[in-house]
Amino acid sequence: MLKRDIADVYRSAFAFVLACPLLFAIPALVEFAQHVVELQAGMYVSEAGARAAEADPLRLQFGFAKTMALLLPGYWFTRYVMFGHDPRRAARIEWPAFGLWLVIFVVSAAEIGWALFGPSPGELLGAEGTAATGLSAGRAVLSQIVLIYLSALVVAWPLGNGAIGPIRSAAIMHGSFWYAIALAIASLLPLMALHYALAIVAVIWLPVGLDWTAMAIDSLLVGYLALTLTGGGVYAARRAAGRKGVTLLAAQAREDAPV
Repeated sequence: MLKRDIADVYRSAFAFVLACPLLFAIPALVEFAQHVVELQAGMYVSEAGARAAEADPLRLQFGFAKTMALLLPGYWFTRYVMFGHDPRRAARIEWPAFGLWLVIFVVSAAEIGWALFGPSPGELLGAEGTAATGLSAGRAVLSQIVLIYLSALVVAWPLGNGAIGPIRSAAIMHGSFWYAIALAIASLLPLMALHYALAIVAVIWLPVGLDWTAMAIDSLLVGYLALTLTGGGVYAARRAAGRKGVTLLAAQAREDAPV
């Protein structure tokens, strides 16, 4: 089952690229905009340039915008998968589906913004050194655990199914935690490895003139990664719901959009 779901994540993402190229392009273009800032700051000229540009405020602002763009497939790619690869249903703004997804988006944006620009748990509690590092790591682990148990909700709400709240979502995902973790890693790690490899190659090996080409390729890669990242959660939640005999679709969608 796991191998099939992993393959389906990547196949569905590729099918979406062909069916909805403009939607796919949005995260890719935001990623490329961040690369433009990095290239102008000399980030890929040398290791020293990379270190100097890493904390550039403009780069961090574009990084936040990129992260927000990575959340967008949570609406359209979730719907694309769950509505049988129908591009029209994927892109359609429907209520209450869009409003429910917007709640997820705003909460996620606030959490990410706090992580990037707000005080760390160590700073809030006055901890330093190893204790501060441990608190930050614990926060990251706790966030991931919560996200896994909310996976059913995160999939159901963009479909217009507000009946699945946090408690019911946790009940659906109970027993599928490690399956969801494995699927998330498989949907993320290979493309993230390529993403970082391209950056490293651009810094230490590629001539300056080829950096633009590498970053254009990386932008397309990140656009695809946005889809697989969403897809891992979608297929994990769909599998967990199937095991519990629960549908994630809203009542009005069950007739014409089989899972």
